[in-house]
Order: sequence, then C-alpha cells, then structure tokens
Amino acid sequence: MPPTSLSTPSPRLVAWSTPLRTRFRGLDARDGLLVRGEAGWAEFSPFWEYDDAESGAWLRAAREAADEGWPAPVRASVPVNVTVPATDPQRAHDIVTSSDGCRTAKVKVAQRDGRGVVEPVDQEVARLEAVRDALGPGGRIRVDANGGWELDEALRRLPLLDRAAGGLEYVEQPCASVEDLAAVRRATSVLVAADESIRRAEDPFAVLRAEAADVVVLKVQPLGGVRACLDLAERVGLPVVVSSALESSVGLAAGLALAAALPELPFACGLATAQLLTYDVVDEPLLPVGGEIVVRRPEPSAAALARASADRATAERWVERYRRVGALLDGAAA
Repeated sequence: MPPTSLSTPSPRLVAWSTPLRTRFRGLDARDGLLVRGEAGWAEFSPFWEYDDAESGAWLRAAREAADEGWPAPVRASVPVNVTVPATDPQRAHDIVTSSDGCRTAKVKVAQRDGRGVVEPVDQEVARLEAVRDALGPGGRIRVDANGGWELDEALRRLPLLDRAAGGLEYVEQPCASVEDLAAVRRATSVLVAADESIRRAEDPFAVLRAEAADVVVLKVQPLGGVRACLDLAERVGLPVVVSSALESSVGLAAGLALAAALPELPFACGLATAQLLTYDVVDEPLLPVGGEIVVRRPEPSAAALARASADRATAERWVERYRRVGALLDGAAA
C-alpha cells in the first residue's frame, strides 16, 4: 500500500517517504524533504545518522537548487551505471537486465550482518559473476565497499573479485582511511576511487597528498551544491564520477546538473538510483533510457506526492530538522 497521504506542512515544504525495492545501504525505506524556492524544487535529505553540523552541507545544496538554480549544461545526456545492492545472484542478474541499457554496473560489496560480520567472499564472487553474465563481455563492472574492508581483507578479496568480474573498472572506497586507500592503490592494478574520504572528510585534499585515488566520487548534497562540487573537481584534478545519495528525482536532478556541467565525464555516473524507489515524487522519474539519462529538471506532481507522502510524524520531524539545521547555518554565517 502507498504511504499515507499528508497535506503540505508549509507552503514551501513537503516531506516524502517510500519503501525501497531492494534493501540498500542497510535501509528498507528512504525519506526526505522537498523545498520550493524561486528557482524551483529542491531536496534536503541527509541520512538520519548525520548530525546537524554534517547536514549543513545538504541544506546549502538545497538552498542553491531552490534559490539560485544551476550552471548551464555542456551535454544533453549523462551515461549512468546500474546500482546492484548486496543481494543474491539471481536478483543481481535481474537488476542488471532490467536497467534499460546500462553498460556499467556498480556492485555493492563488504555488506555486514547484524553482528557486524562482513559477508563471505564467495557471495561477492557469485554476485559479480551474475552481473558479468547479465552485462556480457563488453560491460564495465565497478565495486563499492563503502570503506567496509580492513586493509588485509581488501588485498585478499580484490584479486578474487577482479577475476570474477572479468576485470574491474575500479574499486570504490575499499577501506575507510586515506592511508589504507593509498596502500591498496600501491598493491593492486585495480583503480581506486575515493568517496567517503572526499565527502565526509575535514580535508578532502588528503587523498591527493597521499596519492590514494585515481578517481573521485562527488555527491552534490553532502558536498554543499553543484557549484561547490565543480570547484572541488577543478581543484582535485582527477577524473570525476557523480553519484547519488539515494534521493528522489528532485534530488537526482542536482546530480544530473553537476554531471552535465563538468568539462569532462570519462565514466558513467551513479545517478540511476530512482530505480530503487517504489514511489517517486514526480510523474516521470529520472530513469535511464539506453544507458543514459536526459538532462532535465522534473517537477513534482500532486498525484506523485500523494503516493510518496510521509506520515505526519515523519513530516514534522523533517520540518523541525530543516529549521534546526537552517538556524545553525545562518548563525554560523552571521
């Protein structure tokens, strides 16, 4: 059944919530807040484990989208990867074959159970073999560990996963620390991409100084907006992959705007995650066609919002969080 419909808590704010089609990032559902400004609809949806200080960047991104809009695009569409959660091989195969032409797959690995034990490597191998079978020999496969491996574990597993994938495009955030990323990069031929070491770091340039990455993954909300990401990409000087933070299509539009504005885009981007949502807030979600998403900014509709509206308690919680984080930002700027 769709979530309970809720009237807008204020003229400019609408809370949304939806179950996920497949468990992802330890979540069974995703929610957030839509914000309407002069430039259009924006999204504020930091994960609930993020405190108010860390959520400030997410609000800066929402304010940019709502009040300023984004730079002009230099391309009309963006190639995207299909995202495969840490699931069983058959489900992984089905996700890839139903991805509407995506020729790159990002496969989650290093999943931990309720006791904190990482999944056996043979499960990861089976998942990658299923993805390779679904893609065929010409597709690209990347894996994302979300910093979930210790260094020795990463070095043991990567050769096995590289072989199972028929060659990995890259491994994203195999370990949590910059030092361990650098060690993985020195010890393996697989390219290393940095995500959390950029977006959740006090000093994102530590990755550069340590020569710890070949690729950087940028996410608009956690990094404070499209313009902030463009500036960071220019200063880092490494190839960029734009990825989502599991947003609705309103939030994904900001990632699409970043990918469309980058001078170069050598890799497929992780912006096809609307496929994971049971309900979206727009009638025509940002979904791939032929492995690409056309650059556009969809508007929420009343019918879509009714399907994906949050219950009253969740809506009130989001509005309070939005106002609290806003007060923190405005106080810091005063």
